[in-house]
Amino acid sequence: MLHTLPVINKSWMPRFAFAPHNVAPRGDTLVVIFLRGAADVLNMVVPHGEDAYYALRPTLGVPHPDESGTKKDERAIDLDGFFGFHPSMSALLDAWTSQQLAIIHACGAPDESRSHFKAMELMERGVDDERGPASGWIGRHLATLNTGNSSPLRAVGMGTRPQRSLSGSVPVSALRSIADFHLGGDQRALQQMRAALNVVYEDDVLGQDTLSIMDTLEQLDPATYQSPFATYPETEFGLALKQTAMLIKAEVGLEVSAIDVGGWDTHFAQGSVTGLMPSLMKDLADGMAAFHADMQQHMKNLTVVTMSEFGRRASENGSLGTDHGHGSMMMVMGGNVDGGKVHGEWPGLQDGQMIGPGDLAVTTDYRDVLSEVLQKRLNNPATDQIFPNYTPIIRNLLR
Repeated sequence: MLHTLPVINKSWMPRFAFAPHNVAPRGDTLVVIFLRGAADVLNMVVPHGEDAYYALRPTLGVPHPDESGTKKDERAIDLDGFFGFHPSMSALLDAWTSQQLAIIHACGAPDESRSHFKAMELMERGVDDERGPASGWIGRHLATLNTGNSSPLRAVGMGTRPQRSLSGSVPVSALRSIADFHLGGDQRALQQMRAALNVVYEDDVLGQDTLSIMDTLEQLDPATYQSPFATYPETEFGLALKQTAMLIKAEVGLEVSAIDVGGWDTHFAQGSVTGLMPSLMKDLADGMAAFHADMQQHMKNLTVVTMSEFGRRASENGSLGTDHGHGSMMMVMGGNVDGGKVHGEWPGLQDGQMIGPGDLAVTTDYRDVLSEVLQKRLNNPATDQIFPNYTPIIRNLLR
């Protein structure tokens, strides 16, 4: 049976009822998906037009779209004559062909440490080195853009604790499951907590807003939510996207949802068309495709960004995996994306074109992509404060 979300009385929402006059207009809801462990983007968006790719990956290389003697569903899916999706990512073709999905290849950070901890730390803080501010880039975005939204769910980190990128002066929430707000179905405990909060917030306007949001959350159940347009993967990633969709539709003031997808550190037995890495790619693509289908009526006010701390070595290793590399890839999905295109300058995989011990070079800084999203879609021009000491280049990825 289709689960119908409750009809929300918008009069309680802080951004409608209590917004001061000097607020900025609210932009898109931003969903940031972080692929933790350094995803092998060369097998996600395959440069099948680059002969060196196959020379460097005789075992792990994804077969060319025209490869004879190979099953069609095991070949790269051509996108533009040079790049192609891994076959496990076929679910994203609808978003691609509808021009609501763009790819930025050879994208990443200037840090060349190839250390997961350092690279993630710097990227989530949006800085070049440890001397920058300790807060996260999303946290600074929230602090520099007053939308008049005091909802406790303005920014949510899907998981047991908020992501590093959310840290800052603006309070954020961690949400593993909306069901957590139901206190495991213990109605007595729920009533006791509500009675206590009513006493605390009796004369507090913002506190009453929080209680109203709790009322809404109590009516939402991810276990029974069904979209007439999509089926989410039954994974943690699928649940995170499903709950993000539920919060957007319930209009609880969500502006940012941060989601982690782990497991991308594929040093051993990575797999070419089947195995560990293809399974991760399928979960990612199936989840994003379901979210894209479910949120069609909201796509004009939604921007989804994927990122990873760095890429993998261009050549496969002796354990049929890939080691830490440099250049990565980002995807941007939304109703205002210049989609159906692979953006960025491709540096090549030939000798003399790669950097370090044999890595894809970075030709687009990840902050260029995020800055354009901030300026064009989130109505926040303060990129000099969000990414201090960096001057972004607008790449015209968004309309």
